[in-house]
Amino acid sequence: MRCGYFAMPLHPPGADPARTMEEDLEQLVTLDRLGFEEAWIGEHFTAMWENIPCPDLFIAKALALTQTMKLGTGVSCLPNHSPLMLAQRIAQLDQMARGRFYWGVGSGGFPGDFEVVGVDPKSGEQREITRAVLDLILELWNDPKPGLYESKYWRFRIPEPQEDIGLRLHLRPYQRPHPPIGVAGVSAKSETLVLAGERGYIPMSINFVPPRILRTHWDAVAAGAQRVGRVADRSSWRIARDVYVADTNAEARREALAGPLARDYRDYFLRLLAKIRGLEMIKVDPAMPDSDVTLPYLLDNIWIVGDPDTVAAKLAKLRDEVGGFGALLVIAHEWRPQAAWERSMVLLREQVLPRLAS
Repeated sequence: MRCGYFAMPLHPPGADPARTMEEDLEQLVTLDRLGFEEAWIGEHFTAMWENIPCPDLFIAKALALTQTMKLGTGVSCLPNHSPLMLAQRIAQLDQMARGRFYWGVGSGGFPGDFEVVGVDPKSGEQREITRAVLDLILELWNDPKPGLYESKYWRFRIPEPQEDIGLRLHLRPYQRPHPPIGVAGVSAKSETLVLAGERGYIPMSINFVPPRILRTHWDAVAAGAQRVGRVADRSSWRIARDVYVADTNAEARREALAGPLARDYRDYFLRLLAKIRGLEMIKVDPAMPDSDVTLPYLLDNIWIVGDPDTVAAKLAKLRDEVGGFGALLVIAHEWRPQAAWERSMVLLREQVLPRLAS
């Protein structure tokens, strides 16, 4: 099982952005040194908890501070962007990364972000826009023909080239035909993950859904692949999880419930889900009442918390329950206390993952 990181990131409203971004970068430097293979960085305009609106800028700095870790947008919310401008920014970032970049794409999910760009999520138009923007960016990278590009959602013009003086739309990604593309799924039977299967993109599953929903995520990937005569490869599937490892189970459980992991669910995720999606997606049994979705419930059923043996067993069980997957993406939380969280990452990398390999 490969191991990576997913930084939404998570910081309480009122936190100093300059400080939290520096701390997020320091986490990546540590994880790169420990051998974490990849990290994905979120994009949100109106979520104070998830306070990075421009993951490409963050990644550009992280590339200079890390050595081997691949970095990805997690995700570029395509309805938020001009196709031309995003194509240029991602192409430049990929050139700077020289093969250490994944391009995560999606439609977004925050009502405030949709309102900013004038998208009505109830109509489902965000999915239509996402496919259209993605296809257009791939076209611009492959063959940027001069002319007017116009739709309901954008309008721009590519000028005729003047080859004698080197004027043309020219920049393409370093990785050809494009950087590896990842897409994230949240809901059961995610249509986004059907697209991943159709096109051979990297499928990623969000952190708080139980195995009953994760299984439908892979079903969606497999259905998309079958639709075009492909066979989906489980080794490409990333599953995100909240993970905390300590020397003993008692220590791990106590620290998880007293620290940033519990705070981020109590003060943010549970409130957010109750308001915009409902808590059903976080339940192992859809019939259980909302009142049963408590921090102890999450500790026992959703989070991966314990000593190295327990965490390895929980990850092995998850792998068996969903039929197999290729990479674990550990969700980023604030490392407070620093030493305990850093030790958690060391234990995961040096004691848990070798147990799974054997």
